[in-house]
Amino acid sequence: MSANSRLTIAAHTLAWIGLYQRQGHEVATSEQIAGSANTNPVVIRRLLGELREAGLVESRRGAGAGWSLTRDLASITLLDVYDAIEPGPLFALHRANPDDGCVVGHGIQPALHDVYAGIECTVRTELSKTTLEDVLQAVLAVPR
Repeated sequence: MSANSRLTIAAHTLAWIGLYQRQGHEVATSEQIAGSANTNPVVIRRLLGELREAGLVESRRGAGAGWSLTRDLASITLLDVYDAIEPGPLFALHRANPDDGCVVGHGIQPALHDVYAGIECTVRTELSKTTLEDVLQAVLAVPR
């Protein structure tokens, strides 16, 4: 199973837009962001659509089309981004109920439920401690 990079790409996208706006630009295009993230602009557009639904970015059509932040990076946490793009739980139980006649099938879901809930709580707490301003400042501090 591969790791999910959607949160990383979304944080990259928002930090990039924030920096670009600080440099005096009003909007950023998905092509520009995709170049920085080294991914397809369609991937960026899909994420930006979800971020727009969450109220973190807005788009402009027509001449001068592009994306801009709706809030300052200091007021957007990684939890805000996570909630915008990953609305479901981090871990899920079986899609179909396991065999209740099997000792493991009978007890696996109750055994894992509290573990998963604790992990979810810890992840949410940690993500809420970091703003995108923190992320951008850490990015800018990395030696080139």
